[in-house]
Amino acid sequence: MTLGIGIVGCGNISTTYFRLVPIFHGMEVRACADLNMDLARQRAEEYAVAARTPEDLIASDDIDVIVNLTVPDAHYAITRDALAAGKHVYSEKPLALTLEDGKSLADLAAEVDRRVGCAPDTFMGGAHQHARGVLDEGTLGNIVAGTCHVMGHGMEHWHPNPDFFFLPGGGPILDIGPYYVANLINLIGPARRVAALTSAASSTRTIGNGPRDGEVIPVKTPTNIHALVEFQNGATVTISASWDVWAHEHANMELYGEKGSLFVPDPNFFGGDVRIAGEDGEIKPLPPTEHPCAVPNDQHDRGMLANYRGVGLADMVAAIAEGRDHRCSLDRALHALDVMLSILKSGETGAFVDLTTICTRPDHFGEAEAAALLRETA
Repeated sequence: MTLGIGIVGCGNISTTYFRLVPIFHGMEVRACADLNMDLARQRAEEYAVAARTPEDLIASDDIDVIVNLTVPDAHYAITRDALAAGKHVYSEKPLALTLEDGKSLADLAAEVDRRVGCAPDTFMGGAHQHARGVLDEGTLGNIVAGTCHVMGHGMEHWHPNPDFFFLPGGGPILDIGPYYVANLINLIGPARRVAALTSAASSTRTIGNGPRDGEVIPVKTPTNIHALVEFQNGATVTISASWDVWAHEHANMELYGEKGSLFVPDPNFFGGDVRIAGEDGEIKPLPPTEHPCAVPNDQHDRGMLANYRGVGLADMVAAIAEGRDHRCSLDRALHALDVMLSILKSGETGAFVDLTTICTRPDHFGEAEAAALLRETA
């Protein structure tokens, strides 16, 4: 059975879903919608689908799953309305902007018996599942500590409409942090409590490209976050997320176990090299993985990279048919949201914040499971 996909929100990220959904089994994009109907019609013409208003799309009988690609402060309302209309939903991150809204979506999804999935799905990439396999084998023993660094100087130099990145619901911890938190949940499991220091280097940013080049926009959310996360297994991980850094030499993610260390590539991408060191301290690359979601398939400014964005949606569609848990599940997205909002709260209060949600690690996403979802691997 093929489920009909309707995309709500036709901005920059939508083109990735339009392009990549067709490489997966079990679903097809049938329509798109946006508050800007000119943009919806443009995308519809580009990808040979129907253009509808958001209200009409959500009510459409040929649509089974709404893919919610709206700006962050619209995520909750669109997901709520789609669930109320009897649709399954897959949302871009974050799930919502408050934990209360996230929990209300969980309650509504249970009430109407519909699935909610949430990006990011990059942790399902071949590199990160390769790292997951190492940890599951017990090669490093228990993970006791780690570091994560995602630092740069923001999006205003390349994004034509970067306003939302610097408003509540944006900022590096809610925009880029989800990739790191989701992968930590995949690799280590759920967290217990957090502490953080937060700041912003400037109260404004200047757009540096496009028709709004030179326009000054406000900054109303922290752009520099240094957090400490304690996990349920006892591991403590430092997360530095900043848009106030011009250059650095920190690695994206390192995990330190009882018997060695694991060096994980950028969680914002599906591929990359995984390296490991044992008790001798010598850092070596792991043998290349044959995971289908590690195969370079997409041209990027860094060259050909593995890009399987939408694999979390495909896994949810398959899970609906098979009656199993999907890996980008609502409870994991809600827990990740709890981690990130608690980091921001700690930055405001100066105190440790205990998390109020819990989740399980997602099932390992092996080569056979990935191959079963893909129509093609390159």
